[in-house]
Amino acid sequence: MRGRTLSAGVALAVFATMTVTLAAHPVTAAPTTASTLARPIAATVAALAAPDISVTNVQAHLTQFNSIASSNGGNRRAGSAGYTASLNYVKSRLQSAGYTITEQYCSSCTYPSNNLIAEWPGGPADQVVMFGAHLDGVSAGPGINDNATGSATLLENALVLAARNPTVTKRVRFAWWTDEEQGLNGSRFYVNSLSSTQRGYIKGYYNFDMVGSVNGGYFINRVSSTTAAPLKAYWDSLGLQPEENVEGQGRSDDYYFQQAGIPTSGYAAGASARKTSSQAAKWGGTANAAFDPCYHRSCDTTANVSATVLNRAADGVAYALWQLAVGGGSGCTGGQVVGNGGFESGSTPWTASSGVITNASGQPARTGSYKAWLNGNGRSGTESLTQSVTLPSGCASYTLSFWLHIDTAETTSSTAYDRLTVQLGSTTLATYSNLNAASGYVQRSFNVAGSAGQTVTLRFSGTEDSSLQTSFVIDDVTLQAS
Repeated sequence: MRGRTLSAGVALAVFATMTVTLAAHPVTAAPTTASTLARPIAATVAALAAPDISVTNVQAHLTQFNSIASSNGGNRRAGSAGYTASLNYVKSRLQSAGYTITEQYCSSCTYPSNNLIAEWPGGPADQVVMFGAHLDGVSAGPGINDNATGSATLLENALVLAARNPTVTKRVRFAWWTDEEQGLNGSRFYVNSLSSTQRGYIKGYYNFDMVGSVNGGYFINRVSSTTAAPLKAYWDSLGLQPEENVEGQGRSDDYYFQQAGIPTSGYAAGASARKTSSQAAKWGGTANAAFDPCYHRSCDTTANVSATVLNRAADGVAYALWQLAVGGGSGCTGGQVVGNGGFESGSTPWTASSGVITNASGQPARTGSYKAWLNGNGRSGTESLTQSVTLPSGCASYTLSFWLHIDTAETTSSTAYDRLTVQLGSTTLATYSNLNAASGYVQRSFNVAGSAGQTVTLRFSGTEDSSLQTSFVIDDVTLQAS
């Protein structure tokens, strides 16, 4: 976000078949407990078909931006080597995803450099929804919350849109701006380059600037406007009670769009302003402390980001984009794509090591009589369970879930001797070990939208060392597309 010498804004972003292999064998034990990955979206919003954006993927982009700064003098200021490397990183990812890319040289910028514009093919050219974030930072540090968070949120949303490839009812355009920190110069240059007709094509501009503040708030530009409605609806569904972005007015890249008569909105999590007691009461965090204590400082690194705040912004962008630009013709057939997930109908269509699918009494099934029991032999060996699965394209959500119980005779509290690896296609979703042993079954769930439209193998692989058994017991496997 630009300093306090200019006017209003915040930056925005946009928003992806399967095979499984397991390992098993009988010994004794009770079910396991562990964490699940839950989608922070209310049922009313989920019903409206927005994809879940992986905050882990967004954080991976932040790590890249931080590394770029570290390799280029410690910052990503417009016109610097760090800025150019940041632009090339975003550009390469978008080109690989199929976007039409334009670099626009801002000759009037304080530090002349390029804006990056990416447009997804499809939708009417005279009906554009646009999402933007400034890519530059200040010279004092790597600029991760300000504004790699907006840039990364935008990038991951764009990649998910490309992976899903839904029918779109409007043209979707993304932008990463240069020279915001010197006076909103990159976005001003872009708006001034548009003809009046081209400006009229843009039906809404959404800006995301600083969307991961560690003591964050939930702010929306022009919160009561029609343009802001989808952004507000998502955060309302989480009970967040968002407020007007007073601190950001006139200080980010939505400003010149608004001045040109283009409807605008966006998310922000707060900069140097201090959180009030009432805001802390409803949002958590520390009252009378800055929303971002490292605003425009060298400590604005990846450690200066709240994953929770960032995740809620990224998912809200996806929800807004889907509401604004995605039509109903996506072709999602939906439904359950794993066969015989409870193992009650024999081994078909699973391929399993001998004895893995069993009703042996040493380990109880979660439901019914059969389960997949990998390892539990107390000797060196590997067992697996796999199934080839086809995920339909065009659906709003793809969730793989299974119930896992881990029982072990290992006594260590620090060494993983025996392991279960869960893969979908070439992606490793999780690895569990004897250190995760617990009583009872625990449901494990994963967003697998990245495999939409593909036929892939779901694989559970269990490996055990030479002594002291560990049993990995799996039941009620589902992969639901909807």
